[in-house]
Amino acid sequence: MPVDAQEAQVLKDIATKLRIHSVESTSAAGSGHPTSCSSMADIMSVLFFNTMKYDVAEPKSASNDRFVLSKGHAAPILYAAWAEAGLFPVSELQKLRKLDSDLEGHPTPRLNFIDVATGSLGQGLSVACGMAYVGKNLDKAPYRTYCLMGDGESMEGNVWEAMTFAGFYKLDNLCAIIDVNRLGQSDPTPLQHDMEQYKNRVESFGFHGIVVDGHDINELVKAFDEAANTKGKPTCILAKTFKGHDFPEIADLMNWHGKALGDKSASVVEHLKGLLQNASAPNPKIEGPSGAAPDVSIKDVKLSSPPNYKLGDALATRQAYGTALAKVCENNPRVIALDGDMKNSTFSQNVTKQFPERYIECFICEQNLVGVGIGAACRDRTVAFVSTFACFLTRAFDNFRMGVISQTNINVAGSHCGVSIGEDGPSQMALEDLAMFRTLPGATVFYPSDAVATERAVELAANTKGITFIRLSRPATTIVYANDEVFEIGKAKVVKQSDSDKVLVVAAGVTLDEAVKAAKNLEASGVNVRVLDPFTVKPLDAEGVIKNALECGGRIVTVEDHYPEGGIGSAVADVVSGRRDIVLKKLCVQEVPRSGPPKILIEKYGIGADSIVKAVNEIKDA
Repeated sequence: MPVDAQEAQVLKDIATKLRIHSVESTSAAGSGHPTSCSSMADIMSVLFFNTMKYDVAEPKSASNDRFVLSKGHAAPILYAAWAEAGLFPVSELQKLRKLDSDLEGHPTPRLNFIDVATGSLGQGLSVACGMAYVGKNLDKAPYRTYCLMGDGESMEGNVWEAMTFAGFYKLDNLCAIIDVNRLGQSDPTPLQHDMEQYKNRVESFGFHGIVVDGHDINELVKAFDEAANTKGKPTCILAKTFKGHDFPEIADLMNWHGKALGDKSASVVEHLKGLLQNASAPNPKIEGPSGAAPDVSIKDVKLSSPPNYKLGDALATRQAYGTALAKVCENNPRVIALDGDMKNSTFSQNVTKQFPERYIECFICEQNLVGVGIGAACRDRTVAFVSTFACFLTRAFDNFRMGVISQTNINVAGSHCGVSIGEDGPSQMALEDLAMFRTLPGATVFYPSDAVATERAVELAANTKGITFIRLSRPATTIVYANDEVFEIGKAKVVKQSDSDKVLVVAAGVTLDEAVKAAKNLEASGVNVRVLDPFTVKPLDAEGVIKNALECGGRIVTVEDHYPEGGIGSAVADVVSGRRDIVLKKLCVQEVPRSGPPKILIEKYGIGADSIVKAVNEIKDA
């Protein structure tokens, strides 16, 4: 809202106080980024004390405006803004970066006013896009989303993926801000203060660009008002600022990035205090939300109908995924699907046919795909299922890594795993995906082997906290479970067994079919083996693996369509590594594969029935 001269001065004084807090807290910590805070102090003052509408006492109210600090290294000024708003005492700022404080070096949701962790630069705008998309299209609520980025950060490809998304979907409830302070960590940024080029770039992506003096309160107020009144496109405010603004002998100079001011802290604080016109003036009253977001529930999501398959038939698990996804969408109106232009391969297209308003096409931008999913799931507004080829998810690993720190709840489905995809060749074969997702703390990794297990995996994932990953196969696999089979996270299934089993074979997906085939061949030669389907690779059913292994003479063969590191074999090895009474042999893809027919590749790379038979015969008497 417009301000008069007195109100503008109050906001200017708040900006100065935010600079003082940033210097003092980083000085107490002995580290931090006070100069990066200083360049954006005026922006933060206007945003938090004039523009944004939110309930201070309930920072994560569904109806509040959202704010994402993508340049997470400027955390001290974000903390200072919330302290000045009255959420917690200003004195707490002196605990910055201390082990017993949640005011960490970069923001995390350990704090009740943080939606997502930031600090790995370039990811915040994607998350903000997810929030804004939900606000505009699902919640249909008046809250707005703001995302503040650094200029060096704006070179990240992830930022421009997000810009593409926001422009395409005309997210006029989204306002991006770039703090153009000219200086990076070790060099000036590529465009420095070429504000016209910044403006041309953002406008070419469908944004309304506004160039302002980022230290002029009136210009900032006017720009945010203009953004709020711009219809049909998102806005990007390009704020020309100076790093270390109002810090004598530091402002706009290199070699001050990421450093507390040390001996200069006291003199800088003294100078800043001298700039205050009325240090005791009360802060402006913060306006609450402009309207209510709808009450929603994402609990107890179920399949709208049970699996309906015939034992012995064959169906690709990716196809069953699409069926299950449509079923959970039918059960709960807050389940959404996102894909990266692969919906006719992952079968997420089933959602577009029944619930088109709950499908978000993110195109070939995998980092943004994941970031939008994380943003859409914030504040428990949706249950988000993100899908594409599993191999392409490797591009978004850093987004997943930050998602863990963000305590996000998103469900990820990766199809076309392993050499079993066939002729498309190694660039399309996910052979490291299990390893990637197993490294994520708190993640749940499903590897369903048939259509029934896949539907139940989707249902379980929808109700599971943290990141879940469902590994899906391209070829059809045999239906081995009855439609009423009960599945649990961390509980394996014994598919074949006898009282005289010599070896435990652990397999999933396409290799479970191969393991069952091998078991029948071995049985014909007088050797019985037990076949175990893990269902979840993380958590692995450790008790079930050890129990069944011991009943099979302490011999295990794992077989998987995956590289040696980090897959089923590694998970089993982790479980049995401390035991002297169990021997493990791993079958997996040991080299970069090549194109060819699926069945030939499975055998060529040592994970087919013949290879399993050979491995069993080698290990059974070892």
